[in-house]
Amino acid sequence: MGTHTPDLRSLQGTASATDPTTDPTADPTVDLATEAFVTHRNLLFTVAYELLGSAADAEDVLQETWLRWTGVDQDTVRDRRAYLVRVTTRQALSHLRALGRRRESYIGPWLPEPLLTAPDVAEDVELADSVSMAMLLVLETLAPTERAVFVLRDVFGLEYGEIAGAVGKTQAAVRQIARRARAHVGERRPRGAVSAAENRRAIEAFRRAAETGELQSLLDLLAPDVVLLGDGGGVRPAVPHPVVGAGPVARLLAEGLPRFAGRATVRPAVVNGGPALVIELAGEGDSLVALRLDDGLITAVYVVRNPEKLSRLTRATPITR
Repeated sequence: MGTHTPDLRSLQGTASATDPTTDPTADPTVDLATEAFVTHRNLLFTVAYELLGSAADAEDVLQETWLRWTGVDQDTVRDRRAYLVRVTTRQALSHLRALGRRRESYIGPWLPEPLLTAPDVAEDVELADSVSMAMLLVLETLAPTERAVFVLRDVFGLEYGEIAGAVGKTQAAVRQIARRARAHVGERRPRGAVSAAENRRAIEAFRRAAETGELQSLLDLLAPDVVLLGDGGGVRPAVPHPVVGAGPVARLLAEGLPRFAGRATVRPAVVNGGPALVIELAGEGDSLVALRLDDGLITAVYVVRNPEKLSRLTRATPITR
């Protein structure tokens, strides 16, 4: 078995079907380890991303998973998918504990790295919910092991025995952790599904406000308890603290959005399975605005301006369960 490390970003299933990096059967020299990794790569990325909230860190985890995978005797692996998920989870947990320390020194509010996702992701309600900005922020409030157990059980449907092997706990302990995490998430998760028409209405109002400065139709959609979070990472200006309430959020939008009018390119996008706008100035990404809606009203506005987090908005990232 070879130990060559491939460029894992080329194994996302977006290349030609005749490319052996995405279709192992096109090259008879590709070994079983590579074939299994390619087959499950999008799943492994999704697991790592949901645990970390960062595509860049998820890619690092996949690289580490691959390096460990190439050293495994394939004849001893009964279920390659389960084995790969277990290794990915362990590596992600190690990263997650380190990230907690890094985020303590992050300048301003921290938001997940947004992903441009294919429109069909929104059709899988459970998957779209699990990768939404709102849910990823809820998952941030869990301890690392709780987060891993919740994601593996409630999102990906793994059996408790498989999860126990991934997080280094007994099955009984995993069941308790799962109940505790599920209750915690249940108190904080988005309140319900939103229709496509409601999403379009909110995005159109935001787009019009950014392009023309006309704000009224947008302000009419703000929920009384709406919250706005801005992530500039200390690199670009952003609100340093959460802004809460329709009045304060409306005033902030009234001050900020008109500066884009007539200058920005604003395009609707499906980001993390939900409605969003990508705002570009002078041909470069300036901001990502993602919305959370409940009962037809905007309950959260997530503005990502940190340029390090805007690289995944030009091509859809394949995610799957």
